[in-house]
Amino acid sequence: MVLAVTVVIRCLNEELHIGRLLTGIMRQTLVPSQIVIVDSGSTDATLAIASRYPVEIASIQPRDFSFGRSLNIGCRRATGDVIVIASAHVYPLYDSWLEELVGPFADKTVSLTYGRQVGNMTTHYSERQIMQRWFPETSEPNQTHPFCNNANAAIRRTVWERNRYDEQLTGLEDMAWANAALGRGERLSYVAEAPVVHVHREKWSQLKNRYRREAIAHRRILHDQRMGRLDATRLALANIGSDYVHAARDRQLLRNLASIPWFRSAQFLGTYQGFAQTGEVSSVLRRRFYYPNDVRRPDAPRPVATGQPIHYEEPRADGPEHGA
Repeated sequence: MVLAVTVVIRCLNEELHIGRLLTGIMRQTLVPSQIVIVDSGSTDATLAIASRYPVEIASIQPRDFSFGRSLNIGCRRATGDVIVIASAHVYPLYDSWLEELVGPFADKTVSLTYGRQVGNMTTHYSERQIMQRWFPETSEPNQTHPFCNNANAAIRRTVWERNRYDEQLTGLEDMAWANAALGRGERLSYVAEAPVVHVHREKWSQLKNRYRREAIAHRRILHDQRMGRLDATRLALANIGSDYVHAARDRQLLRNLASIPWFRSAQFLGTYQGFAQTGEVSSVLRRRFYYPNDVRRPDAPRPVATGQPIHYEEPRADGPEHGA
């Protein structure tokens, strides 16, 4: 049975990125039957660029925005059996991205999949370290914890119809949905063979606020979660030290001497402010979210790319034409 696919993309002022994502979608071996863009008030050329592609555009007022609410708006429009969710500032590396991400849904017990994320040349070194930890090179077909990420994920539409995204969370709506799915005995699958490049270009204050929002949501989803000032400081220093070791091995230390503490200080100050209480983060997700990468670098099998690389042209100021 061939599953129909709807792609839902949330966006706000993404003129630098959305054309590349839509180009990558149009070059997939599995062509989606529907692409829905949920825009939360773009004032740049985002919608003009998107209109060059076969998309449907839904809108949400900025004052009404939450991550869960915008996703629910997009999912209500979906007609596909599987809803693929992508951030507007990601783009697929291979033409097999959708095929790999949707593949596990042949098993009717699978409710959610999510794919690998990597950075590009502009990504902060510390964020690349985070991506390596969060999105390893080995797939996990039957994941037993709720970590996932809606920048590159897919859900079964019939499951969403019974279980909508939490519209009150300040972030991590994806993890809350996955946690509930596991509680119902449904399966989650991590697909390393479905990678995207995830582009983040944030100021220090924006970065801090991102981690603050996620910590607030983390505490609400898993009620016993805490992180005190000393714990946050210790983890920040541990991650800075780990990043310096990895950067030295990669011969990238000098160029990242300042950016590593810049990034990690924003991450853990924001996290501390989000938890805003003393104590321990006791979840199994503690290591995935906060612990530094192991400096021993154990060998791991690399995912086998089943598709062809997508070659992107540099984005033009007026955006790419359909099919470019």
